[in-house]
Amino acid sequence: MYKHLFLILFLLTSGYIGAVENPVRYVNPQMGTQSNHALSTGNLYPAIARPWGMNCWTPQMGKMGNGWTYTYGGIYPEGTFEQKIKGFKQTHQPSPWINDYGQFSIMPVTGKKVVDQYERASWFSHKAEVTTPYYYSVYLADYDVTTEFSPTDRACIFRFTYPETDSAYLVVDAFDKGSYVKVIPEKNRIVGYSTRNSGGVPSNFKNYFVIQFEQPFLSAEVFSEKRILKKDTLEMQANHVGAVVGFKTKRKSQIVARIASSFISPEQALLNLKELGDAPLETIARQGKDEWNGVLGKIEVQGGTTDEYKTFYTCLYRSLLFPRKFFEIDASGKTVHYSPYNGQVLPGFMYTDTGFWDTFRCLFPFLNLMYPSVNAQIQEGLINTYKESGFFPEWASPGHRGCMVGNNSASVLADAFLQGIRVQDTEALWKGLINGANAVHPKVSSTGRLGYDYYNKLGYVPCNVKINESAARTLEYAYDDWCIYQVGKALGKPSKEIDIYAKRSLNYKNLFRKEYNLMCGKKENGQFSDPFNPFKWGGDFTEGNALHYTWSVFHDPQGLIELMGGKTPFINMLDTVFALPPIFDDSYYGSTIHEIREMQIMNMGNYAHGNQPIQHMIYLYDYAGEPWKTQFRVRDVMRRLYSPTPDGYCGDEDNGQTSAWYVFSALGFYPVCPGSGQYVVGSPLFKKAILHLENGRQITIDAPDNSEQNVYIESMQIDGKPYAKNYFSIAEMKKGLTIDIRMSAQPNKQRGICKEDLPYSFSYR
Repeated sequence: MYKHLFLILFLLTSGYIGAVENPVRYVNPQMGTQSNHALSTGNLYPAIARPWGMNCWTPQMGKMGNGWTYTYGGIYPEGTFEQKIKGFKQTHQPSPWINDYGQFSIMPVTGKKVVDQYERASWFSHKAEVTTPYYYSVYLADYDVTTEFSPTDRACIFRFTYPETDSAYLVVDAFDKGSYVKVIPEKNRIVGYSTRNSGGVPSNFKNYFVIQFEQPFLSAEVFSEKRILKKDTLEMQANHVGAVVGFKTKRKSQIVARIASSFISPEQALLNLKELGDAPLETIARQGKDEWNGVLGKIEVQGGTTDEYKTFYTCLYRSLLFPRKFFEIDASGKTVHYSPYNGQVLPGFMYTDTGFWDTFRCLFPFLNLMYPSVNAQIQEGLINTYKESGFFPEWASPGHRGCMVGNNSASVLADAFLQGIRVQDTEALWKGLINGANAVHPKVSSTGRLGYDYYNKLGYVPCNVKINESAARTLEYAYDDWCIYQVGKALGKPSKEIDIYAKRSLNYKNLFRKEYNLMCGKKENGQFSDPFNPFKWGGDFTEGNALHYTWSVFHDPQGLIELMGGKTPFINMLDTVFALPPIFDDSYYGSTIHEIREMQIMNMGNYAHGNQPIQHMIYLYDYAGEPWKTQFRVRDVMRRLYSPTPDGYCGDEDNGQTSAWYVFSALGFYPVCPGSGQYVVGSPLFKKAILHLENGRQITIDAPDNSEQNVYIESMQIDGKPYAKNYFSIAEMKKGLTIDIRMSAQPNKQRGICKEDLPYSFSYR
């Protein structure tokens, strides 16, 4: 009895708590919002949405068109401080760097009619703010108004609680760059559209919206720019338009507005409004809460601290926002979408707002494991993208965007296909992969393969032919070729058609510079780029240096080990990244970009977890037979670089990738090579985790001795049988299994050291 009492007291005093129920209560949408242009701690805004919802809603603190729409500390890129809200915005922004499209806002004011974004802004306090994934509330001090809202996939219900006044107003701002608004008083309705975007849209792009009020208007006007128009003018189309409607309210009077939007038509926006029905805000919020608990509850964790639960479930929430739905349901119940690639309304699925340079690494592998039915829709949407534009996307928001490098759609498509998520039109899948590997989009050079002709001829993209970041492109193209080869084999394509991709997948060797044991840019004449500076960011690499990108041989770490001269020099190079001081050369950029600054200040040497190229590197110790170093480093990064706070990330979160890294790592494994059918073993964070798979099976990971000190795996059993390998088979995991792990404060240097314990490498096929 006393032992049980002691155990209970220990768990309570140590901060550990039992099984998680109602996981959405641990989500903090403010995590990562204390960012600015110079230093990212996530570069996020509080995204109030349904999982993968077509629209997000957020309080707007930044000026119209500013990618930093909300900063927790109130400090903006231009250096000003102002903790004010200018409106509540429908947003589709995946990152501040790619910015927004299809945006408009609504803002309550009292007293004087003010439509200018700066004049209407109201002070607020985070202490009077409630932020959850499914419901938001804030008190606007300058107007004595409380604003609440809760969204569905394509609609949102707002409730504004006013003081007693005959001058209560709502300002609808359709933003600039071309907008339209019309007030229909007899229907208590406002309709309009916004065209403001940051690129990636056809010429006929519009986001149509409808706002339906429960209460009749006392007054109604429309405005253009900053000028209020006459009351007899209730319709306006211009560069920047909006509307102001007025009400007479008693104290605590509530004005309810139901809002929906569509990329297809005004009529479709009205159809989308039916998602709300006649339900009150409390019902919509409860439905949203239930939906979030449903998707978050697919993973149960036990035996962690409250902060660990908050970090884990917030990262899981961030992993389930993008890519977002870009399809709608028409009057006949069919799935349709406006194509951001050709401007037509077409049948079928479409998802958008994701950059594959980031998310191929582990976000999409995570969807394949836990939410394959969602990724099946995403994959069909990718096939539609190819059919509508001639290319798979590399950075979609909402259409092709010029951003980042690589042909990593090949990885996203291959990993899903090889895990059994099969698209209906496999011939289009294959043709699209081959086209993307041997062409470049005529208008968006980051789509397809820029420099493919050099790469196919020389085996690398040269650094002196005016193609930037050539080494990064070469390394990623080589892995993407491996992905194409694997799909070709699975489809039964003839060897004469696919062997070229197997051969090209080894092109990474062409950039290896033995004298430094690092990858290096190479000129068209075959000479390496000199002078060589391993600390130089950019140039031959993308947002990183040679110390970061050398490890981008996802499909063949053993081949890289052999190039370096064996396991010992390979491990020494891995160790060196952490042992070095945070030296850097920013001359390519002309200033210290935020990714460099984030590496510099984290006290982890030259390891730059705040950017994606190196995030898999820690797991490479498993390939060289020293898995205990992976275990230590993984836990160290989780402990030091993530927290459930406004500054909770160590760099850009980027469409769920950096969050999915934490989710995978906290579970104890990671997909170093999407498409390989394996997860590489790390160090689980929790005492227990249960993964409820869509096929009805479950994966249980038991590590009862886990603690902040016990980060090393002493031994492991799978379904009661000893297991020494440094990887898990995904196919076996999907059948359901129990993984029992004995954790220790000391590394077991006799486990995971044999050749048969090492994860997949193409050289050992």
